[in-house]
Amino acid sequence: MTQALRLEDVLAICKPLSTRGRVPASIGRLCVDSRLLGVGDVFIAVRGPKVDGHSYIDDTIRAGASVIIADHELQSDAVFSIVVTDTRPLVGVLALAERGNPQEGMTLIGITGTNGKTTISTLVYQVMSSLGYRCGLIGTVEKRIGTTIVDSRLTTPGPLELADDLAAMAEEGCSHVIMEVSSHALDQFRTAGLHFSVAGFSNLSQDHLDYHHTMEAYAASKSLLFTDLDPIAVAVVNGDDPWMQKVFGNSKAQCWNLSFEKGSGNHILELSARGLMLDMEGTIIESPLTGRFNAYNVAMAWLMCVGAGCSPANAATAMRQATGAAGRMERVENGPDGPIVFVDYAHTPDALENVLKTANGIKDSGRLRVVFGCGGNRDTSKRPLMAAIAERCADEVVVTSDNPRYEDPEAIIDEIFTGFKAPGQVRRETDRPKAIKDTICASQSNDIVMIAGKGHESYQEIQEVRYPMDDRLIAREALQCWHRTNTPEVV
Repeated sequence: MTQALRLEDVLAICKPLSTRGRVPASIGRLCVDSRLLGVGDVFIAVRGPKVDGHSYIDDTIRAGASVIIADHELQSDAVFSIVVTDTRPLVGVLALAERGNPQEGMTLIGITGTNGKTTISTLVYQVMSSLGYRCGLIGTVEKRIGTTIVDSRLTTPGPLELADDLAAMAEEGCSHVIMEVSSHALDQFRTAGLHFSVAGFSNLSQDHLDYHHTMEAYAASKSLLFTDLDPIAVAVVNGDDPWMQKVFGNSKAQCWNLSFEKGSGNHILELSARGLMLDMEGTIIESPLTGRFNAYNVAMAWLMCVGAGCSPANAATAMRQATGAAGRMERVENGPDGPIVFVDYAHTPDALENVLKTANGIKDSGRLRVVFGCGGNRDTSKRPLMAAIAERCADEVVVTSDNPRYEDPEAIIDEIFTGFKAPGQVRRETDRPKAIKDTICASQSNDIVMIAGKGHESYQEIQEVRYPMDDRLIAREALQCWHRTNTPEVV
């Protein structure tokens, strides 16, 4: 529950460089959006990647703000101002204090990495919930607050929303909260003030370079999750990833190094269409998920559950029934025969290569067909890389539109096509539903169709408008059409 902060509480948290102006008798709620500010509220001016809250200080004074927290001195005495070096790390700490520090008494579990965050966090949530723990989940696909499921717009919410979510979870009696922690969130201090008991690093591959610019900067942002961990905290890290040491850095936490390399004591016993089986130093873990990349996801989820207090044996037993996240190598049901169709969120070169290699590993005598595109207003350098991977790993490639956002979808496809060695053999269809339907309808019963890029998303984003579109529903309709066309009539 939100509780009124006292000015002395705010000052104690901010440790200001200076203050100025009339001291208010009382203060209202915290606000970072000048459009939502009410009379008496505290406005925190934040320098964001696109908008600088300091530009709206005059508006908030006119709107009746009681306190303004900024990174430079104001010229007005009409409002009480607090000057700090950087406002960004303070928002989360202040928000948590305003909501009564809901994380107290809860175990926070955070997972970062380029690929696998959603699958790992969902597996941890499913395993721990089945073992009787009351858990909350915050991630890319959804938030789970008790029995309430809420769609997510960001992998990691902003600090005010995050504090609200934790307060709601505390009211629901959640003892554990599992969170995906994005590089953007870490870089922008969205998780400032949170104390993680268990943190995980899945892997690092090219993504978000439109924001971070270099892989080194990207890795440095990921490392922030581990920088402030207490010595009693557990860090589960993928030791087989070349960026592991850069990300884990000089963390004081206990390091649980996950590896399937020779001599590690961990072994992948089975990878098949039925699922996978692992030997984790004598503990056998079975999962309905498949693919080598999912072996790492399952193993990491299991280790994080153990780090959070679960019995290794109980966590392994519960993992057998854990299905992971929607839209992650999700099979679209097709009845007793027909092409096998998967929908996956793979939107990075590494993720696309992983899912295509997995599909090739379970393919029988048919062909592997992939339908993919690239999102607009995101790292453009990965577009030709994904083309090269699709051409190398699949028997047939269809390039289509993803979420074009503010870009021209045809221009995005043009950039993708620069990565093909034989572009004349690649089919181009900007209309995504048509690309999916045509590919499935042209497939044989022993083919595999991989629809990559959007996974669980039920929309296509164009010019900031989200139009309804779900790859899974489109694929299901196409499979029904395939069956009508290819099933002999019974006379």
